Amino acid sequence: MMTNLETHDATVTDSGYALGSIRQTLRLEGFTVLAIAVASYWQLDGSWWRFFGLLLWPDLAFLAYIKNSRVGAQIYNLLHSYVGPLAIGLSGSLMEQKTLILFALNWAAHIGMDRFVGYGLKYPEQPEVTHLGIKGKSVT
Repeated sequence: MMTNLETHDATVTDSGYALGSIRQTLRLEGFTVLAIAVASYWQLDGSWWRFFGLLLWPDLAFLAYIKNSRVGAQIYNLLHSYVGPLAIGLSGSLMEQKTLILFALNWAAHIGMDRFVGYGLKYPEQPEVTHLGIKGKSVT
């Protein structure tokens, strides 16, 4: 059963995903992370061959869906959370390891890109549903 509450800019539901201006803000946040990660990568003079070669590596998490949707969603969400790149970036910064920093920026850029185009964290019960909506459907 879906409950609707009218607000000034969107309908809020118990669907489990963001709607209206909240969804747009999350997508804008993704674009901002993507832009800052790419600009920082460029500023650190990282290899663009390596950047584009590694840009989609977090999507290897889809292989975990071979096991089952619960494990698939857990691995996917782990690799599509900002926690990993922030931890690696901080470690690289503290240890003065440019390679780790560049890897973290690449990883963050991937997550930002996904969020910007509307791909979010997945629910194990329904892999097509993310915190940003239903994949392939326009949600206001």
